[in-house]
Amino acid sequence: MSYLDNVRTFVRVYELGSMSAAGRDLRISPAVTSARISQLEDHLGVRLFQRTTRSLTATEQGSAFYRGAMDILEAVESAEAQIVSITENPKGSLYVAAPLGVGRRLIAPQVPAFLAEYPEVSVRLRLTDRKVDITTEGLDLAFFLGQPEDSNLRIRKIADVPRVLCAAPAYIAARGMPKDGAALLSEAHECLNLRFPGATEFQWRLITEEGPKRFRVSGRYESDDGDVLTDWALGGHGIALKPVFEIAEHLRSGALVPVALGTPPEPIQMACLFTHRRRQDPKTRLFMEFVIDRIGDAVRDADPRDD
Repeated sequence: MSYLDNVRTFVRVYELGSMSAAGRDLRISPAVTSARISQLEDHLGVRLFQRTTRSLTATEQGSAFYRGAMDILEAVESAEAQIVSITENPKGSLYVAAPLGVGRRLIAPQVPAFLAEYPEVSVRLRLTDRKVDITTEGLDLAFFLGQPEDSNLRIRKIADVPRVLCAAPAYIAARGMPKDGAALLSEAHECLNLRFPGATEFQWRLITEEGPKRFRVSGRYESDDGDVLTDWALGGHGIALKPVFEIAEHLRSGALVPVALGTPPEPIQMACLFTHRRRQDPKTRLFMEFVIDRIGDAVRDADPRDD
């Protein structure tokens, strides 16, 4: 095994805190992961991790080596990126994350065309509505809606995405048409909430005459999958706050209609998140530009209410 493979394996074990998790991330067996760490320890003549049956923690030497290992890998990746830029022949695996709705409707459809143009690149697309951690999850790019909490990462804005409060005609017939955010609360409307483990108390940010205001809505329906909320709304079970591009077809057909028009929701930022180091990789840069060029206008122009 190459020394660099051992160093890369060490970095993922250190970041994930688990031999098995690092093995899954690198697509190698636990035995190979352990063997690579052992070879590296033998080469360095130190113990990099303290291991027990239940935990794995880095030693002082391991923490020091991690900092140097990152410098090594960044130098290698930078050198490779320069060569690839010259040859214009990007290659390797690209790890991309996106929210479910964004990934299914906007990102995934672009992947075949990108891979046709760059046949030596492979794309590993991970879709989830939870917040992802680029560093610990080994991601090159993460598309997202909203505002990231980590200011150390780089952001490439794509568009301000229009959103709408919507419900099925059957729900409105049964519960009435709320005129604004205050009515959502006073009339105890069933609000369909997107929530993931660790999320804070749910609030909807709506535009009032006094400016943007947060409304602490509630309801019996919660999910960490935005498409599930759409299905519940279509079934007449409540009111959903949705990006327009995700439900444009239902708005056009009348299966969903806008509600609480007196206080429309604020648009939400769609952007791409990456580290400076990842941005240097040509395949990362090319994929980001490829996707952004194709989805920005589609997101902005998706609102059927403008037709």
